[in-house]
Amino acid sequence: DIQIKMAQGAKPGEGGQLPGSKVYPWIAETRYSTPGVGLISPPPHHDIYSIEDLAQLIYDLRCANDRARIHVKLVSAVGVGTVAAGVAKAHADVVLISGHDGGTGAAALSSIHHAGTPWEIGLAETQQTLVLNGLRDRIVVQCDGGLRTARDVVVAALLGAQEYGFSTAPLIAAGCVMMRVCHLDTCPVGVATQNPELRERFTGRPEYVENFFRFIADDVRRLLAELGFRSIDDALGHADVLEMSPAVAHWKSRTLDLSPLFDVPAAPTGAAYSPCVPVSSELDRTLTECAANSLEDARPVHIELPVHNTDRAVGTRLGAEVTRRYGAVGLPQGTIDVVLSGTAGQSLGAFLPPGISLVVVGDANDYVGKGLSGGRIALRPSEDAPFVAEDQVIAGNTLLYGATSGALYARGRVGERFAVRNSGAVAVVEGVGDHACEYMTGGRVVIIGPTGRNLAAGMSGGIAFVLDVKAEKVNGDMVVLERPSAEDCSQLVEILGEHLAATGSPVAAKLLDDWVGQSPRFTKVLPVDYRKVVEENELVEPAHA
Repeated sequence: DIQIKMAQGAKPGEGGQLPGSKVYPWIAETRYSTPGVGLISPPPHHDIYSIEDLAQLIYDLRCANDRARIHVKLVSAVGVGTVAAGVAKAHADVVLISGHDGGTGAAALSSIHHAGTPWEIGLAETQQTLVLNGLRDRIVVQCDGGLRTARDVVVAALLGAQEYGFSTAPLIAAGCVMMRVCHLDTCPVGVATQNPELRERFTGRPEYVENFFRFIADDVRRLLAELGFRSIDDALGHADVLEMSPAVAHWKSRTLDLSPLFDVPAAPTGAAYSPCVPVSSELDRTLTECAANSLEDARPVHIELPVHNTDRAVGTRLGAEVTRRYGAVGLPQGTIDVVLSGTAGQSLGAFLPPGISLVVVGDANDYVGKGLSGGRIALRPSEDAPFVAEDQVIAGNTLLYGATSGALYARGRVGERFAVRNSGAVAVVEGVGDHACEYMTGGRVVIIGPTGRNLAAGMSGGIAFVLDVKAEKVNGDMVVLERPSAEDCSQLVEILGEHLAATGSPVAAKLLDDWVGQSPRFTKVLPVDYRKVVEENELVEPAHA
């Protein structure tokens, strides 16, 4: 299962922050960041600003792993039914409605007490909206956010949920005592801590959680029998057997009308819907067939094909086949060399693993190199193009979003939110829009052209080198501007040389031809906390030596 977590039920619309003191080496390795440097998880997904963007990510993930169920997690809120309908139309497998009463003890008190709404409200609206629009049989509805008893499961089933998420209750069964100090690394029972001394206090066993769910299942059977249902499936969507409890006598609730939650709309008549799972494009299937020898025995192959803007996530299905056979290590660099001519659609080279090289002679749409995982992508215009490449846009928005390794070379300008959450990829572009390098945690980005505003906002790791930077366009909250060192200049020469070789860039050629005179034009954008950790490590290493 792969879940797209749009928000958290306990704190909708809010992000999270992991303090540097809790970014242990093994956590930094998992997050592709630097130990000791804090991590910021922003409230929005910067690659999703519409239901179409969400549909594209669902498509990308399905291409990356066609054997996984694709979830979309939404929060209980007014209007969530409409969003859930869009998720169903976008061909997701599961939509999760999350309520306000879940979450961990690390959530802010203001969120715990005041944010979110009960899962019952969002679940009822989702069920009714899906039924009214003939979409209910397209998708599985899941529910969580404070489910603790069999009664909660049965109520959720009657309101339309098919799957039920438990977290807090089984956590307590395993030994949690709800101290709500998860964020302080001082959990007295060794549940939410990385401290080895405290973790020794953990006394939980898998059998405790297993027994908890057996009791839940027994109680569910009992309640279903009392209601006259033979199975949980028979109870699905029968909200008409629910009623508002007269025991609720608080003066604020005396005039409360919950009857809209219990409404059971009639399903539209018509032929039964047959789910249509989108498959990869014809081009991706052709690439996989052409690379069959490489997939079997790592034999080098060169492929040249045309590409059109209807070809989305080109190379992703091929990359999935490489990963299945060779794991995260992939193939030797350049084993599968692909040259495409034309205009690539959305998500070119998404999640591309090592061993695959994509060269596009033309241009590309948004999300190039999304989640890049070791592959190489190069974008350059046709040799007979009548324009100056560095003055034109060659790719769209949100390139390298969440990339962990690999390289991207673009001979031309790119759109907004370039290299957001880049965690290890190397990139060279000849101009960027607004918000470049936002929330970046690793890698190297070289910008040899104009930049938009808000460069390096929330940047906590990695380094950016910018040609002729304008300080007023840099977000200085977490970074400083410096002159590149001799080591930096050596690294820049190497990266620009690779960019020149991959794209034939005249801009890179001009810089390298007069490096002594041109190198002072570069400015190093360096995160403050990242610099501190690097300096501390440099001091510690000689001592150990």
